[in-house]
Amino acid sequence: MATRSTTGADGAPRTKRRLSRRQILGEGSALLAGALVSGAATEPAHAEAVTANSGNVPPNVPEWMKTPGDPMGSQLYGTPSPFEKNVVKNIPKNLPQYISASGRTPLQDLDGIITPNGLFYERHHGGVPTIDPEQHRLMLHGLVDRPLIFTMDDIRRFPSQSRIHFLECSGNPVYTKPYGKTASDLVGLLSCAEWTGVSLKLVLQEAGLRPEAKWIVAEGADAAALTRSIPIEKCLEDAMLVYSQNGERLRPQQGYPLRLLLPGFEGNMNVKWLRRLKAVTEPAYSREETSKYTDLMPDGKAREFTFYMEAKSIITRPSGGQKLGGPGFHEITGIAWSGHGKIKRVDVSVDGGKNWQAAELQEPVLTRALTRFRLPWQWDGQPAVIQSRAIDETDYVQPTFSELLTVRGENSFYHNNAIQPWRIDAQGQVTNANA
Repeated sequence: MATRSTTGADGAPRTKRRLSRRQILGEGSALLAGALVSGAATEPAHAEAVTANSGNVPPNVPEWMKTPGDPMGSQLYGTPSPFEKNVVKNIPKNLPQYISASGRTPLQDLDGIITPNGLFYERHHGGVPTIDPEQHRLMLHGLVDRPLIFTMDDIRRFPSQSRIHFLECSGNPVYTKPYGKTASDLVGLLSCAEWTGVSLKLVLQEAGLRPEAKWIVAEGADAAALTRSIPIEKCLEDAMLVYSQNGERLRPQQGYPLRLLLPGFEGNMNVKWLRRLKAVTEPAYSREETSKYTDLMPDGKAREFTFYMEAKSIITRPSGGQKLGGPGFHEITGIAWSGHGKIKRVDVSVDGGKNWQAAELQEPVLTRALTRFRLPWQWDGQPAVIQSRAIDETDYVQPTFSELLTVRGENSFYHNNAIQPWRIDAQGQVTNANA
């Protein structure tokens, strides 16, 4: 049984009545049916196609029922329906080069929390190498009792584990220009997967990690030889050496045959095509942790080693580039995440941040993974600004962009986790309220 409250003109509770589950479902069905009859529900994207092929809609028998479909084996590796051909990675056009570039996940087109491997975001610094796993080796040396060289077969002989975690680029979005049109434009350098591999702690123990080791320097086997320094505490907490993603071997774009996974840390530190780990007393101060991936502050100093991705959220539907079909019921949904642990709550505002209400979180809520949130909304057809804010288990609250500017000034570049508002006009068109 559920309780429904009604309010008077002053907003105070007036009466309450008990509703059974059947009544709730019945009223919800009636609400949706009314919206469909009135034309208020969101118009399907394929409405024109349906009209053009009206012979395929009830009560007619559609064409695809009249002949057998494609035989098994026509696709040796499954691909999406041709009607989903526009759901692809968001790769900028006309870049001067694509060796050091990125491709974004189409977040606004996805459901749930897992990103398909073919849509997982990419960020490369020296192109994507083609690596023969039979010839690939992982070197572990430095402050260890037994320097070791592992083949991929050696790595896979360790006890395996599978965990769901997000990855996010720290330049997601660029700090000073959160002006993209779609959710993908703004925070598409974000994805989430089930990763399978081995505990880095276990591998370090195999080599006999010495007490004086305070950092692990990780190096990739790409043309950029990307190098990052990892604090030993993280290496011994939850770091993984992963070789599979969402049940299959890593794609080349994601570090095949082996990558480092540091849950909650900025994407650049999750070194792909991993070839070397060196235990040391001091960080390497490589290019990617000095001239890049540091945060310039108002006093001219730069913050180094800002590893963690702070709590963040974004509404993906309705979001920029989409259109509501008319007033009535709409579901507001999106994703939230935090590098510091689990999402505790997501608040949603439909009046530009004046009032907030808690959204429903989809279970299971996992640590350092995307969390899907949902909120039912009755749109009255008037212009509105919708936005979400995440609160993680440390009670950190996602800030507004103005709050970030107060602390960091305007010269920073990375770690923009500000609230993202969407503007809905009277015609239902959704645009970036920051633009």
